Amino acid sequence: MVVLASKLYVEGDARSRATDSLRSQVDNVVGDLDVSVDVEIRDDEFPEVTVEGADATAARNALAEEWGEVTPEFEAGGEYVGTLESWDDEGFVLDAGFGRDVRIPSEEIGLGQGTPEQIRTRFGLVQHLPMRFVAGGDGEPARLSDAERDRLYDWTRGAGRVNVNSATRAETRATVNRAGHAHDIVTVERLGLLEQSIVCQEDTDPPGLLASIGQYMPAELLCVVP
Repeated sequence: MVVLASKLYVEGDARSRATDSLRSQVDNVVGDLDVSVDVEIRDDEFPEVTVEGADATAARNALAEEWGEVTPEFEAGGEYVGTLESWDDEGFVLDAGFGRDVRIPSEEIGLGQGTPEQIRTRFGLVQHLPMRFVAGGDGEPARLSDAERDRLYDWTRGAGRVNVNSATRAETRATVNRAGHAHDIVTVERLGLLEQSIVCQEDTDPPGLLASIGQYMPAELLCVVP
């Protein structure tokens, strides 16, 4: 069993589409292996994938590598994945599954000056975004991992992005096309099952793109401006 570190929190038809998309993506990852898989969405909204067969260990490792894995226990200093649940003046709160929230104090975010809200906006951190953290212990608080900080700083060095939640990658691509901006982007990068990053062309203005596509997307959208 693998609990994937990406939540499925939409309802109705959107939930059905997202679940179908997840099953298709899981099949793409493990389809060449000798396994059978069953995908269920847990009460905490994290997908649980049960894997059986001769290649079950390889399949579980491949899924954990692709999505990140929510684990029932932490070791101090170990690196794990949680999803951005909330934020306040004291820092970020990540949902790490199994009924646990992990607080990242503001001084342990490590993404430069500003309040947690200002940092969230500057780096385009939409709610539910999967983020890597280092577990605390022995009186030490949790912190964002070095790899996570590097990833987010890389976003600010490119041509710009528009990050969205509550939409699959296919839905995000379709929305960009519908708004007539297919030529203004490089790609749509999957950050999680329902969190995507629209990577802009060099001459594309991220706030302008956000304003144009926002009317078509019932989602949170945040810009990353270099």
